[in-house]
Formats: sequence, C-alpha cells, structure tokens
Amino acid sequence: MFSGFLIVTIRLGYIMIAQADKYLSLAKDLHQRERQIKAPRGRIYDRNGVMIASNKAVYSISVIYSQTTEKEKVVRILSEQLGLSSSEIKKKVYKNSVREKIKSNVEKKIADRIRKYKLSGVKIDEDYKRVYPFDSLASKVLGFTGGDNQGIVGLEVAYDKYLKGKSGKILTLTDGKGIEIDGAGEERDEPVAGCDLYTSLDVNLQNYVTQACKKVKKEKKAKQVSMILMNPQNGEIYAMSNVPEYNLNQPFKLSKRVKMADGKKQQEYLNKKWRNSCINDTYEPGSVFKIVTAVAGLELGKVKVNDHFNCPGYRMVEDRRIRCHKVGGHGSETFREGVMNSCNPVFMEVGARVGVDGMYETFQKLGLFERTGIDLPGEANSIMHKKKNVKAVELATMSFGQSIQITPLQLLRAVSAAVNGGTLITPHFGVRAVSSDGSKETVFSYPVKKEVIKKETSETVRELLEAVVSEGSGKNCKIEGFSIGGKTATSEKLPRGTGKYISSFLGFSRAKDPVVMGIVLIDEPVGTYYGGTIAAPVMRSVFQMALPYLGISRDYKAGNQEKNSTGQ
Repeated sequence: MFSGFLIVTIRLGYIMIAQADKYLSLAKDLHQRERQIKAPRGRIYDRNGVMIASNKAVYSISVIYSQTTEKEKVVRILSEQLGLSSSEIKKKVYKNSVREKIKSNVEKKIADRIRKYKLSGVKIDEDYKRVYPFDSLASKVLGFTGGDNQGIVGLEVAYDKYLKGKSGKILTLTDGKGIEIDGAGEERDEPVAGCDLYTSLDVNLQNYVTQACKKVKKEKKAKQVSMILMNPQNGEIYAMSNVPEYNLNQPFKLSKRVKMADGKKQQEYLNKKWRNSCINDTYEPGSVFKIVTAVAGLELGKVKVNDHFNCPGYRMVEDRRIRCHKVGGHGSETFREGVMNSCNPVFMEVGARVGVDGMYETFQKLGLFERTGIDLPGEANSIMHKKKNVKAVELATMSFGQSIQITPLQLLRAVSAAVNGGTLITPHFGVRAVSSDGSKETVFSYPVKKEVIKKETSETVRELLEAVVSEGSGKNCKIEGFSIGGKTATSEKLPRGTGKYISSFLGFSRAKDPVVMGIVLIDEPVGTYYGGTIAAPVMRSVFQMALPYLGISRDYKAGNQEKNSTGQ
C-alpha cells in the first residue's frame, strides 16, 4: 500500500508540476472559445500623401449554437435588423457548430441596435470595410478587396502581404457544454494594422487624364479609351486610366441586363469590367512602332538621318504590294522626312536593311520579348513571329507595326529606353510601405538595364521625334514654348476589313531630356480615326496641364525654337 501510494504521489507531482503548462494549455483549448479580430488594412496614398484607399469601422455578426437560449427570437430580430430572410438565418442559428457567421460589414448603427437586445449567443465583433474616397478613380489600378478584406485585383492584391496586417483574437472561457462562464472575462490579443502603401500615382494627374479620356470617348463614341503617364527616366507611373472605369465601392454591381444572365455570364461581365487593358491586353501598335525600327536602323548603322528614299505610294515585297497611307506617295524624301511623314515604304526599306536578326536583336534590347515587370497582376506578354518564320513580307509589315502584338505598357517602356539615353526601366506604382506605427519602412527597388542602346542613337531618335511634332504628322500635339517629341499611329484591328481601328499617340517632354511620357489609345472611334487627328490633341490637352503641374518650364520662346542637329 505504501509503495502504491508513493507511486501515485510521484505521478501526481510530475503531472501537476513538471507538466503543468501542457495540461493548462489543453484545458484552455477545451474550455476557451476563440473569435478573430480583423486587423485594419493598410491605407494607400498617392505621391503627394493624398489617401486613395482607407478603412471604415464596421461589425461582424455571428451566433454560437451552444450559447443561444432564445433561438426563435434571435432569428426574428436578426432577420429584421440585417435585412436577411428568416430561413437563411434559421439554418445558421439551428446549426450545431462552434460558430456561424451571419453577416459581415454591418454598419455601426445597426450593430448598436442589435446589441441593445442583449441576445445570448449573438456575438458582435469589430471589423473593417475598405473604402475608396474617389469612387472610380484609378479603379483598374487600385483594385479592391473581398469580404475578408483580402486583395482581389490591382495594387490591393499585388501588395497584399504589406497591407493585410495581423489579425487579433478574443478568448472567452466556457463550461463543458460550451456556455460562457459569467464573470470569467475575456482575453484579447490585439490586432496589428497593415502597412501603409505610398505610390507614384498622382490624384490630380489621374483625374485630369480620366476626364480627357471620357471626353474623347463621348465625342468619338469609342468602345474604350486608355492612357498612361509615366516618368521615362525611372518608371514611376503618374496616371493610368481605362475608360470606362467602375466604382471601387461597388465592384460587384451588375447591370439589369446582366443580372438576368447565368452565373458564368455574370462572371465574364465582371472580369471584363475589372480588366486593365494597358497591361492585360495586346494590340498591333501600328506606326508608333516605327520608333523601334528607327532605333534598329540607327543603332546598327543601316540608315542615317539624311539618307534618301523614294515613296511612290507603295512597295513591292515578293508578290505583295504594300501601300503607304498616302496613296499618291511622298516622292523623294530623307529618312528624317520619312519619320515626320510616317512613310511606310521608308520603314520597310529600313527593316529590309536591318534584317530579321537585327530587328530581333533590337526587340530583345528594348524588352519586347518580356513582360515589363510592373507591380500589377495579370500582365500579358508580346505575341511575335518565331524568327525562323519571318520572311520578307513579315519583316516588311513588322517594320511599321503590323503582324505583331504588344501591350501599350511594353511599347511605352521600349520607347522610354529609346529616348532616355538607353536605360530600360521597370514601370511601377509602389514606392514604399510604412508600418502603422512608423517604426519600419520598406523602400521598393526595381530592375534597370543600362546602355541597351548607344546614347548617340537615343539623341538622334529624340531629335527625329521632336521634328514629328514640330513639323510632321504629330503637329496637333504641339504646344508653344515646350519642346515635345512624339509619334502618331492608326492601326486596323483584326480581322482586317471590319473598319475598326485603334487611334493612338505617344508623346514626351522635354524633347532633349524627357521627364514625362504618355500614350493614349482610342479603341474603335466612329468617324475620323487617324491618330494624328484625334489622339494627338488628347495628349496635347493633358500636357498643357501636366507639364506646368510637374514643374516643367517652357524651354524656348514662341517663334524662336532652337534648331536641332538634324537641321530643324
């Protein structure tokens, strides 16, 4: 008996002293109920510190089966206050589970009314709802969050790991039946707010770009209008608009017609509504791509500015007659004049001189075989011929921007390298993330490739594109006092012969040291569709506001523009 008593005593001592923490933890797991406290999501700011995404305090309503003593009353009151059907709530109230969520994102005044009823088993926990103060502004860039405050699309999902924070929890003590013990109190593990994200977006520029896109969309009855403003020196994007945009505070809103469709059709509609065409869609760039052909010719020494060409209005390539946009032709012209006139035969000749290997080498240098690396999800890549399949006709059409597909952002990045001295940058929005208490800051950096082309080539390209605006096809973007370079384009959509076009213009300023670059695309305009006629004026209207706003002063007096090295 003594030996048995000694063994039991030693065993009890071991359990009560040596393993006390283990069994305390097991007891807590058995008798404690845990409810999550969501962390406030980090806010998003523009480059000037303007808040473009914030949070609103809301509440989450849930029920605990074992603690609900008046189930019928709970069903009736929650149905009345939350605007949900009684049958829907009844299923959850009568479900024998640890906890059933009834509704999230409940407004404070409604939560307060429910709290006054003091319903046993009904839990009202603090929560946060994402709010976008500017509604639809930059909607296809910012994106939105889901019911659990997780990022769904756009910057919200790209920087989710910084923005989401760390959830807290509430621990309550219960008896063996799962009923809370009166007076036992609660333990709280407070949540940690997410980091604030500072971006390169500028609310003022974004708003002006969007208004300009809306204006031309209405005037030309276009399907869509897209525009990007970027710093070509470092890749910071000031504005990116895709009109029509959508209300970020109601991202799942459906039109009456779509509501009648099945679930698959509704999802297709939403995906299309949220789609950012600047990065998610490819297109034939048309004549703006002639900048790339010019870079190839100049970089490889296959053409000089004053080389002479002849344009009879077409060029025979094998058995194909490929026309110039000017039916009667431009006649005798220099390469400089060919660029100003956007002459197809000139660029077909340059493409032929450069050859397939030279063209593909230039594409590689300018990043046209790769995604730009922008900090947004779903970026598309270019669609190019396999080099072995490129014959004379394909080479000719590629030289003026047909038979290839790229995204608007890929084109903007390539032209940035062509005019900024040869640096291939990474377009981006994220600048830095700062913890909620300000104690930690993460500054984002992006890959850069230097000297992808010679500085002399870049200088010549800038001068040629300045001549396009001052004297050539891009003159509708000319602003007295500011040196601007650019290129127009009018590309026919596939399949050919439908009469559908994309009119575009790419421009930058200052011409000799570019600090802002933009591209605008007008999809399926009605009536006049030439890029120089309808797209260039849109960029001009934006530059008139953006250049002074960005602190870019006039660099010559009206009527006294400096002559450049090409003889302008």
